[in-house]
Amino acid sequence: MTVAKTGAEHIASLRDGRTVYIDGKLVPDVTTHPAFRNAVQSAGALYDFQAQPQNIELMTFLPEGSSRRVNRAWQMPRSYDEMVQRRKALQAWAGVHCGFMGRSPDHVASALVGQRMGIDVFRKHSPDRAKAFMDYFDYATRNDVFLTYVIINPQAERAKDWGQQTDDLVARIVDEDSSGITIRGAKMLGTSAIMANEVLVANLQPLKPGEEDLAFSCALPINTKGIRILSRKSYEASAVSMFDNPLSSRFDENDALVYFDDVKVPWDRLFVYRDTDVCRQQFHDTHGHSYQNYQAQIRLSVKIKFLIGLARRLTEVIGTTKIPSVSEKLGYMAAQACMVDAMLSGMEASGSKSGEFWVPNKHFMYSAQVLTQDLYPLLVNSIRELSGGALVMLPSSIEDFKDPMLKKIIHTTQRAAAMGPEDKVKFLKACWDAVGSEFGSRHQQYEMFYAGARFVTAGHSFRTYDWNSATDMVENMLSSYSLADELGEGKH
Repeated sequence: MTVAKTGAEHIASLRDGRTVYIDGKLVPDVTTHPAFRNAVQSAGALYDFQAQPQNIELMTFLPEGSSRRVNRAWQMPRSYDEMVQRRKALQAWAGVHCGFMGRSPDHVASALVGQRMGIDVFRKHSPDRAKAFMDYFDYATRNDVFLTYVIINPQAERAKDWGQQTDDLVARIVDEDSSGITIRGAKMLGTSAIMANEVLVANLQPLKPGEEDLAFSCALPINTKGIRILSRKSYEASAVSMFDNPLSSRFDENDALVYFDDVKVPWDRLFVYRDTDVCRQQFHDTHGHSYQNYQAQIRLSVKIKFLIGLARRLTEVIGTTKIPSVSEKLGYMAAQACMVDAMLSGMEASGSKSGEFWVPNKHFMYSAQVLTQDLYPLLVNSIRELSGGALVMLPSSIEDFKDPMLKKIIHTTQRAAAMGPEDKVKFLKACWDAVGSEFGSRHQQYEMFYAGARFVTAGHSFRTYDWNSATDMVENMLSSYSLADELGEGKH
C-alpha cells in the first residue's frame, strides 16, 4: 500500500456498478465512457499529485490512529498556522485543474470538517445521530473519500413550500424500520457525482414545521441500490480534441440530478432525523457553511489567477500590452485578483478559536462571496474586451492542420510577435474554452450562483456584519454635540 491514496486506486473504486445515465442510456463504466473518462482521469490526477514524494508533506497528514496519510482537506486546524498550512495544500490541489473543478474532493470534506467541529449540534439533536456522524467522519477521513453532496431541491413551483410539491419530487422519508429509513425523490446539484465515492444528502434550504418527512441528512455510497444519477450534457463528449478544448475535454466535472428510488439508509449513516431546524443547524450552527465556502474561495483564488494569466498572455499575443489603456486594464484586473487573495488572508488572520479549533472570520468569508459573485463575470468580460476579434478568427478544429494548403494559410494569417502560429492558435483555443465556450459559460453561471442567489449571499453578509460597532460610532459622534449647546441654551 502506498503512503497516500493514488489516482489508480480512486479510478478503480469507481468501477462499482453505479447507476449513471446520459443521452437516454445507462453508462456501463464511467471510467471509460467518452462523456466522463477524461474528467475521471483528472480526478485521479489529484490523488497522484498528493501521493508524489515531493508533495506528501505539503498535501497530506496522518490522522490520529491511522497508518496512512490523507489529504489535508480532512485536517481540523487548531491554530492559525495550521489553517494556513491546510489552505496552501488546497491551493496546490486547485492548481492541478486551474480552479475549474468546483466540486473537487476538498469541497465536501471541508463542509464535513466544519460540521464535525460543531458536533454538539448533533448531540443535542440525538446522541445516536451524533455518534453516526462522528463514526462516518472518521471513516471518510481514514479512507480519503471523495464526496459530493446534494443539498438543494429541484426547482418546481416556487410559490409552494417544499412539502407541498408534487409527490416524489423532493427526496423524503417514505418508510422506516429497525434497519433504517427509506427515501424517495430527487435532490440537486450532484456536481462530480459521476466520479465521487459517496454522496452527502442534506437540506441547505430552510424547511418548515410540517415538513419533517423531508428533514433528514445522511451519507451513502454512490452505488447504493436505487440511486439514479441523471447527467446533464457532457462538454467533454462534445470536445473536438484536447488542442481545441483543453479545459472542457478534461475538467468537466459534470452536474447531475440524483434520484432516490426507494433507497434504504441504515441508521448508522443517518445524521439528522425528522428535525427541520437541525437540518439548518447542520450547516449554519456548526462551522460547516463557513468551511465549505472558505474552501470555495481558496479554489476561486487559483481560478482568478489563471484568468489574469490568460488576460496578460492575450495582450502579449496580439501586441497590445504597452497601450496605456490596456496596461491600465491589466493593472485593475491584477488589483481585483489581489483583493481576493487579501480577503482570503483576512479570513484566516482575523479568524478565532471555537473550542479547540481555528475557524475563519465568517463575515469576511461572506463578504468575499458577495464580491466575487460579481467579480467573476467582470473578469470574463474584461478578457473578451481585451481579445477583440482574436477569439473568433480561429481554425475550425485541429483537422485544419492536416491539410497542407489550409495549414499554410493558417501559418500565414495567425501571426503574433510573442509566439508562432500554432502556439497562437493553441493559446487562443484555450482562452475561448475558458470564457466563451459552453463549458466556459457554465462556469460563469456556476461562480455566480453556486453559493446561492445574490439575496442569499448578501443576506449572510447582512446577518454577520458587526452593525452595533458601526452604529455605535454614529451614535457616539451624534452624542458629542447638541442643538441646545449650539444655541447656547445648554450653558444656563
